[in-house]
Amino acid sequence: MPTDTSGGRARALFVGEGHRLRFGNRRQRWGWSGGNVRELGPSQARLLRAWSQGVGGDRRATSVPAVLERCLAVQAQDLRAAALGLRARGSGLTEADVHLALGAEHSLVRGWFMRGTLYLVPAGDAGWLRELLAPQLLRRSERRYRELGLGPAELALGERVITEALAGGPLTRDELAARMTEAGLNASGQVPFHLVRRSALLGTACFGPIQEDGSATYVLADDWLPASAGPTGADAVGELLHRYLAAHGPATAADFATWSGLGLPAVRPAWKELLKGGLIEPCRVGDLDAYALPADASEGLEPVGDVRLLPAYDNYLLGFTDRRLSVEPEHERAVWSGGGQISPTIVVDGLVRGVWRRDRTRAVALEPFDAGLGGVAADALDAELRDISRFLAA
Repeated sequence: MPTDTSGGRARALFVGEGHRLRFGNRRQRWGWSGGNVRELGPSQARLLRAWSQGVGGDRRATSVPAVLERCLAVQAQDLRAAALGLRARGSGLTEADVHLALGAEHSLVRGWFMRGTLYLVPAGDAGWLRELLAPQLLRRSERRYRELGLGPAELALGERVITEALAGGPLTRDELAARMTEAGLNASGQVPFHLVRRSALLGTACFGPIQEDGSATYVLADDWLPASAGPTGADAVGELLHRYLAAHGPATAADFATWSGLGLPAVRPAWKELLKGGLIEPCRVGDLDAYALPADASEGLEPVGDVRLLPAYDNYLLGFTDRRLSVEPEHERAVWSGGGQISPTIVVDGLVRGVWRRDRTRAVALEPFDAGLGGVAADALDAELRDISRFLAA
């Protein structure tokens, strides 16, 4: 069962006009020596963040690659939820389009990236993201390998079996496990998962096309992903930071450090460099010091009654250490119900106004937080409901 792996709950933020909650972190304006700081009210900050994520301001893309290019990554432990997240940010997309992009088009790929969590990312970004993030993920996995009885010899054999097996084309994890058993490996329990994941982190394997029954397959990365050079080292951290703020801003240094899994010490130099170059700028939301891209087309955003039905585990609620700008405190329990579960949500102009679910008949049931929601946004809600049915049926 997927869980929220984006980090802990931070301490406070604006939640609505007239409801100030102090944020306890010390100020972190790295590399900023003064000058103008954008002042954002809670409504402005919320609208900007929703616009950045492509879930507000009437901002929608018209293709799966365009949606993902804009938001960089969509959490994908639950592939259908990830597909519905792409739908909410696009116009006219279908679930078949997502599977096509993951398959024949090779335009996006699923893999273990930020924090070791499964994400969908543009295929052209998979290489440099893996090179940046995989080393620490592999180090953190060493203890688990030992617990599973996977020493150097077993790890090397597993890598060889996977490489040779995938040379013949896509295979499921169960099919790879059978090959491991044939080679004399103990492929019980979590061993196949960890060997396949390790192979992906090493850059040997990656997720491939989706089978008709929905099963995931794996392929050789060199046969599947584009051979494109990307940023490395500090440049890669800077690129990830810039892309993060483009999709999540306004956000804090702690937000990015937690979301990326890199930690604050690793991101400080990139943060200072982007500030120095004017590629990002500081802004203030009440007592919160945050950052965003320089003012652009997002200026002058106004509430327009933009309704989105976001899926479970959506990026909009995962990219921040403090999410109270998007969810008022009295409704937190309905959204984060415990055990790392995050409900599908009804979002209007960036504010969560309710939750939704699909019942046993696969119909969508809405559970608004206030009775007035239907009257204010009835037509937009109906349009979203119809679009989910269209998306899944096509």
